[in-house]
Amino acid sequence: MAVMNILIVEDEPEIAQLIQETLAREGFDCRIARDGLAALRLFQDYSPDVIILDLMLPQLDGLEVCTRIRQKPNPKDPYILMLTAKGEEIDRIIGLSTGADDYLVKPFSPRELVARVRALLRRSLRLGEENPQSIHKTQHFQLNLDQHIAIRSLETGFEEVLDLTSLEFNLLATLISSPGRVWSRSQLIDRLWGNDFFGDDRVVDTHIRRLRKKVEPDPANPLFIKTVIGLGYKFEDET
Repeated sequence: MAVMNILIVEDEPEIAQLIQETLAREGFDCRIARDGLAALRLFQDYSPDVIILDLMLPQLDGLEVCTRIRQKPNPKDPYILMLTAKGEEIDRIIGLSTGADDYLVKPFSPRELVARVRALLRRSLRLGEENPQSIHKTQHFQLNLDQHIAIRSLETGFEEVLDLTSLEFNLLATLISSPGRVWSRSQLIDRLWGNDFFGDDRVVDTHIRRLRKKVEPDPANPLFIKTVIGLGYKFEDET
């Protein structure tokens, strides 16, 4: 199995060293950035699988770093585990809304850190294991699970290859696999993350909003990914 790369973005030397030593013992290759600008530079050169990102950083804070990383094209589309010393609910929600996949409140144990990182790395495997059908087609969409390609047919008659992150692709594939089915937050979490999920279930709403911006002609009035008030979400499109 290939060695996984982890970028540690932490300005406190003792904490950064602890994280690096803990993950190195587990077989991960780790690099450290001490501030937000250094993190963005190293992100491009290092191509990490996971980014452990402190919320409070010099130069650029963790929220801004997370936002910029999600806006940059990158083949691996890394998972982001955000660290916060505050622990208030609003900080967790803001972090998830900028594109973080999970959060961890300081102080934390090395054992919990390793568990969170391994859980993130297992997420991308889950959909392929549970969904044997490799092609999904509807009137406006075609998804190839093997090649990880999503195509939308436009009203002009042309086709557009959608620029989706791994999680967005898996979320769309889940919804498209059963048109008309209503998925609750907990069902989507179980499908995409299973027992490995540690965060707030409202992270589903964040990813739904991000996905709508990429697949809907008007995200404020979605045609395909519908909200079912009090229940969850469903996908609608003629086959």
